[in-house]
Amino acid sequence: MQHVERELTEFVKLCDARGKLNPKAIGYAKQPLVESNLRGNFMRKKKWNSWCIFGDEILFSATISHLDYATVCVVYFLNYETQRFYEKTVIMPFTRHVKLPENALAPCYFRSDSMTIESIHSQNATHLTVNAKEFDGEDLEAILVIRHPKDYDSLNVVVPWNRHTFQFTGKHMSLPVTGMVKIGSQNFKFDPLDSFAVLDFGRGVWPRESLRNWAMTSQRSLGKVIGLNLGGKWTDGTGMTENAFFVNGKMTKIHEDVLFHYDRQDYKRPWLIHSRFSDDVRLTFSPFFERVSANDARLVKSEIHQLFGYYNGYVRYADGKKLKITQLLGSIEENYAKW
Repeated sequence: MQHVERELTEFVKLCDARGKLNPKAIGYAKQPLVESNLRGNFMRKKKWNSWCIFGDEILFSATISHLDYATVCVVYFLNYETQRFYEKTVIMPFTRHVKLPENALAPCYFRSDSMTIESIHSQNATHLTVNAKEFDGEDLEAILVIRHPKDYDSLNVVVPWNRHTFQFTGKHMSLPVTGMVKIGSQNFKFDPLDSFAVLDFGRGVWPRESLRNWAMTSQRSLGKVIGLNLGGKWTDGTGMTENAFFVNGKMTKIHEDVLFHYDRQDYKRPWLIHSRFSDDVRLTFSPFFERVSANDARLVKSEIHQLFGYYNGYVRYADGKKLKITQLLGSIEENYAKW
């Protein structure tokens, strides 16, 4: 094992009164115990709630993010079979029409003339509604109910670069989804037996430049619901990882760094993912579609290569047994940001 990560078992505030990292918050938890009380650090705070929903026919994603000087909201969908893809981004400076709270399941929203994203959590379910005008020439409407089973774990990690730059990341995996996404006259329905949502909840104070890898999946396979979350590059050297896997909602934390090997000249070639020292993680990812998102504004520069495809290989439980991963639909990405 590379290092020992402290498990948090009681509620804790992310920041102290001056907006610096609270050392008592460094660690990981199986429940969302960290209150993201960001303050100060003008222009450096980053907040986002990002939903990704894997359905039977389509993948659907809705993100609200606030960079301290601008709000960036993104909605996209991918039809697996036809590979019809469309993405709509709305950027607004210093908008007041956004709410991103301190806790993952508290209400959040973004409202503008061309796009509305809203989530409200009640009775162990998130009600996510999205409306977007002129979405690939048509109007998009999504009404989704995302269930949070009471006995499910989530991955909650505070990653410290130093007292001034740090990130709280919360990943809520394998959440069953019902509802629909309607684009024009096409109506895509979600069945909770084989439709699963992932919530990526982020709150932190970031360095000006960053490079990140992220791999994830939430699917039913061989009678089990499997969730996988692996991160690379951005956590290296911090003593913490965002690496874990879930089986029927129960998390196994991976305390070791994970390495991503891929071709930056051709991102659609297979990716290899493995643990740094041990053989606890051995995965291959075979993409079938690449999403490229690039922005180059005066203050913000970003480039995302996100691939959709299938995972094969295995991850290992703490007792040494292997969990076989076979043709699990998911995504993997490289994300560069100067923000």
